[in-house]
Amino acid sequence: MAAKKAATKKAGAHDGPRKMLIASNKRARHDYFIDHTWEAGIVLSGTEVKSLRDRGASLIDGYCYVDAGEVWMDNAHIAPYVKGTWTNHAARRKRKLLLHKQEIEKLASKSREKGFTIVPLEIYFLGSHAKVLIGLARGKKEWDKRQTLREQQDLREAQRAMRQRELA
Repeated sequence: MAAKKAATKKAGAHDGPRKMLIASNKRARHDYFIDHTWEAGIVLSGTEVKSLRDRGASLIDGYCYVDAGEVWMDNAHIAPYVKGTWTNHAARRKRKLLLHKQEIEKLASKSREKGFTIVPLEIYFLGSHAKVLIGLARGKKEWDKRQTLREQQDLREAQRAMRQRELA
């Protein structure tokens, strides 16, 4: 039996549902230090799911907050479904996020501290379920942003130099 499982693994079977990235918030990673991340489910209407499958989303201006024991994502843009009718959704409505009670309590207590906020980092499908990766974030100062950009540029230059050395 074990040999059969090993053969299945070698044949290209994967361990679980595949992650299909829809939208990423690169601006949040530039503007904030991300201390901790959580994967949350998201409550969507039918046309929102279809629009996400067409990759029609943007998280740039989105933010999250805790209200009455529930986590909400607001101002994230999910484009109206092209083939939708009068049942189409509003592009920038607030959407409920699904987390465990302990996770919500931890998020609520941390987000009340000075300097912390909750930002959406990614929207993706995990199998057939839409998920949002949210992060507990601290704001960067201007010099922090410059330092991060300098580190990324130095890393790129080092990699470029190593590639040139390998080719020579």
